[in-house]
Amino acid sequence: MLSQEDELYSIGAIIFINLLLKKRNLKDQERIIILALLTGFLLMGAKFSAYFITGSNFVLTDAAESIVNVLASSFAYFSIYLASQPRDQNHPYGHGKVEYFSVFIEGVLICVAAVTVIVKSIYGIIYPNQIKDLLTGATIIGVTGIINGALGFYMVKRGKVLKSITLSADGKHLMADMVTSIGLVLGLLLIEFTKIIWLDSVLAILVAFYIIYNGYKLIRESVSGLMDEADFTVVNEVVSLLNQKRRKEWIDIHNFRAQKYGNELHIDCHLTLPNYFDLNKVHKEVKLVDFLINESVPHTELFIHTDPCLPDCCHYCSVENCKIRTSPKTEQINWTLDIVIRNKKHFE
Repeated sequence: MLSQEDELYSIGAIIFINLLLKKRNLKDQERIIILALLTGFLLMGAKFSAYFITGSNFVLTDAAESIVNVLASSFAYFSIYLASQPRDQNHPYGHGKVEYFSVFIEGVLICVAAVTVIVKSIYGIIYPNQIKDLLTGATIIGVTGIINGALGFYMVKRGKVLKSITLSADGKHLMADMVTSIGLVLGLLLIEFTKIIWLDSVLAILVAFYIIYNGYKLIRESVSGLMDEADFTVVNEVVSLLNQKRRKEWIDIHNFRAQKYGNELHIDCHLTLPNYFDLNKVHKEVKLVDFLINESVPHTELFIHTDPCLPDCCHYCSVENCKIRTSPKTEQINWTLDIVIRNKKHFE
């Protein structure tokens, strides 16, 4: 059983580990994942001690998920290490996609752990076992939940800054674990005061289904990344930025595509420019587009194919004093996602 001193010691150990890792020359992602891994080991020991003290299937759901936390952090550390490796001949876009495999494995492990708990809990309904010291178990689970929630919030926040799906996924998992822990504490208190023993297994099954739902969301996120599903939030942000900052020389943008490789965003698009621009001028405009996007969305690599304008572009072209204009400008076309993703100029 963990005493109050033991719990304070665990929290202090986690803080000490974080300070120690900061002094090492580790990248932010590696340091955070190592912190999560070591914290996971400490909390796993605390949760299993709560299970052995209480004998509760309900507590076992949290303890089983803590195993997943440790395994997931191990996979996450390896994937972040591999994703940070430079591009090579076999991986010209880098190794960032491996992070999606890490998230997929984490989601699968969560679901497997939840199914195992459901099977054991069904057995517990048929053949109930004795449970005891639920208040002690609730205290331990509550403390671990607070630690997981704080660490998870930090990882999600840093994951957004570092553009790391692995950090964000691991952080979301820990925050979901905090919600589970809150439910566990309330459930254990309910069982303690009502003395209804079968509630232990029933509540364990309900929590296990919630864990499966979180595992499914991680699997869904990883598959969408591996299948290069468009991140419409990022794409809309980029398109909106281009529309607001567009230059008159940028007649239209089309065939716009974006895909993620780890913390890098790759964008392909066609940019229509006046057909009398020389190569130096074309290069300058392309660099301006690149700079504009990277200023707002860092770690973005662009492959821009330039098209010469045609007479049919004149009615929406904003270039002033154009010597080759065949008709006046009559329309202002705002760039939206629906317009720029089409593989054709705006008049086609």
